[in-house]
Amino acid sequence: MNYGFRPAAEAEHLDQIAFYESRQRGLGARYRVLRTQPLPVDHPTDIRRIRLQPFPLTIIFRQHETKIQILAIAHYRRRPRY
Repeated sequence: MNYGFRPAAEAEHLDQIAFYESRQRGLGARYRVLRTQPLPVDHPTDIRRIRLQPFPLTIIFRQHETKIQILAIAHYRRRPRY
């Protein structure tokens, strides 16, 4: 399945990769390839979230038939209600 980012979400994503890579070599790449099962959120039914364990991050996304649109990447300790 294809995926794309909203501009702000892409900037958040790239910032997270750079941050984790600066903390430990290879950690940014590990963050980038994590996949997990989506969890429902208290939003319209087409919007979902996933938590990226062991990272303190949540990805908010919308799934279309052929594409996933990344809406936001939130650090749930710094911005818990983002």
